[in-house]
Amino acid sequence: MDCKKEVLPFTAMAAVECITVALNTIFKAAAFKGLSYWVFVAYVHLIGTLVLLPLPFIFPRRGLPSFNLSIFFKIVLLSLIGFSANICEYKGIEYSSPALASAIGTLTPAFTFVLAVIFRMEIVDLGSSRTRAKILGTITSISGAFIVIFYKGPKILSPPSQPQSLSLETLETSQANWVVGGLLLVGLCLLTSIWYILQTHIINIYPSELTVVVQYAFWTAVVAAAVGSIAESNLGAWRLRPDITLISVLLSGGFGPVFSSVVHTWGVRLKGPVYVAIFRPFSIAIAAVAGVIFLGDDLYVGSVIGATILLLGFYAVIWGKAKEFESDHTLEANLEGSLDESKKLLPRNQQS
Repeated sequence: MDCKKEVLPFTAMAAVECITVALNTIFKAAAFKGLSYWVFVAYVHLIGTLVLLPLPFIFPRRGLPSFNLSIFFKIVLLSLIGFSANICEYKGIEYSSPALASAIGTLTPAFTFVLAVIFRMEIVDLGSSRTRAKILGTITSISGAFIVIFYKGPKILSPPSQPQSLSLETLETSQANWVVGGLLLVGLCLLTSIWYILQTHIINIYPSELTVVVQYAFWTAVVAAAVGSIAESNLGAWRLRPDITLISVLLSGGFGPVFSSVVHTWGVRLKGPVYVAIFRPFSIAIAAVAGVIFLGDDLYVGSVIGATILLLGFYAVIWGKAKEFESDHTLEANLEGSLDESKKLLPRNQQS
């Protein structure tokens, strides 16, 4: 039981972060080869659906409520949000880098907190240190994201094979792409936060993770194919060449968004959203190193400063949530203890 509750979740979450960084790095290399992100998203979710399709039948859940139209439409809405998030993610990485995607990804808990307050899922008590930490962490995280996006600064790490002479026009284009990519990645974080909230709602009313994720993957593939057929009218773009583009699609289809959705849904159910979110910063350092080594990306002072501020804000939000869960668990333990004491005293009162 300890292994299932401690070692297995830790291993799974850490593995997902490492796999996500690796897949983003491979996608960036495939994008250099001309892989369309519209084609990529459609194929990835189609493969993911085929991989996961047998699992609900192999591991069926009994005692589930009836699958009605309300749940169906919510899953379709979840697919639309997920598809939009995927486009923001891969287009953002194409314009910027996997390292920037990992750094800005720490905004997700802050956005989730803001949305939870808006939808009255979170109680704001300004007199509580937990609430103040979450508000301060949210503001700090957003500030760090602005620094990462709008300030590059001098290079502190550069691949040795990169040419040193770049024209002013090239530099301006690179800076503009970096800003656009960063804003797309901020959009990804906002959509991901909305996705988590809707996903939690769906799982609460229909607690079958595999069924929900399989249907989510299928309808995301349908949406991606429909939109992609309009946005990418060149039929040649849908033919995958036997090179890094095919490798990227196959690996991301088997271990990408669909796989991570299953693991994160399972992790949230087993350990809670705070535990899952804690693993996000691990990917920043991995992505930065992988980008420099494999993609020839540069590492800038602004990225380091902004990522550091993002991390401080991230951990402030996480600290506030952790204290909140700790308080809730303490209250539950005290209530259980009181009930046990009452049960012990009950027979004595009856005897008297």
